[in-house]
Amino acid sequence: MTSGLGSQVASLARRSVVRTFRQPANVFFPFVFPFALLAVNAGGLDAATEIPGFPTDSFLAFALAVPFIQGALFATMNAGTDLARDIQNGFLNRLALTPLRGSALIAGQLAGVIVMALLQAIVYLTVGLAIGVDLQSGVLGALVLLVLATVIAAGFGAVGAFMALRTGSGEAIQGLFPLLFVLLFISSMNMPRNLIEIDWFRIAASINPVSYLVEAIRSLIIVGWDGQALALGFGISIAVATVALALSAMALKTQMTRT
Repeated sequence: MTSGLGSQVASLARRSVVRTFRQPANVFFPFVFPFALLAVNAGGLDAATEIPGFPTDSFLAFALAVPFIQGALFATMNAGTDLARDIQNGFLNRLALTPLRGSALIAGQLAGVIVMALLQAIVYLTVGLAIGVDLQSGVLGALVLLVLATVIAAGFGAVGAFMALRTGSGEAIQGLFPLLFVLLFISSMNMPRNLIEIDWFRIAASINPVSYLVEAIRSLIIVGWDGQALALGFGISIAVATVALALSAMALKTQMTRT
């Protein structure tokens, strides 16, 4: 393992990307499952656009933000399970005998997640445009959307890395996925918060940070430029990434001490 931080990160990132594409399930589900759910929701909830105050006449455009968040959830799984596998099979033990820096391990793992997330976001956006969604924020908005999607994925990926380093168990990471999926469903993914009539659901969606991530991406698709929505989306995702990275660094020190 070369001693330069950049070389270490590049080597581990390349390994992460190659390993992801060598596992068909890690590629198939992030690219296919979000579109399946999008088709079901768009077909079953299209009548919601007739509700007074609904922000668009195309539920497909409204729901297109959801695949980007689902892709981030899969990033959590991929980052966490791969790192947990490295712990279980002794790869981390071998790295402890090299000049590898702890920051390079985490950064390399997340770099692989970011590459995968960017590819997913490009596919989601391309398919959305191909099926008739009109991106209200234009070409610049498309670029911002891709950046936001990768930042969100990096934040969730950092959470997955922390869980892997904290537990050392792929099963624990898999157990986290249903909880994250519940957070997605108890959000504004299918209805604007101001139009949710059930009080407890509206309150839950309002305190759920996932709602603001969905709404930030959605604003670029159906509104154009909403500074508040984008500030909340970027702010929350960066905050999640910062906290998760700090916790990951502490957990890595503990894990390396054990080895």
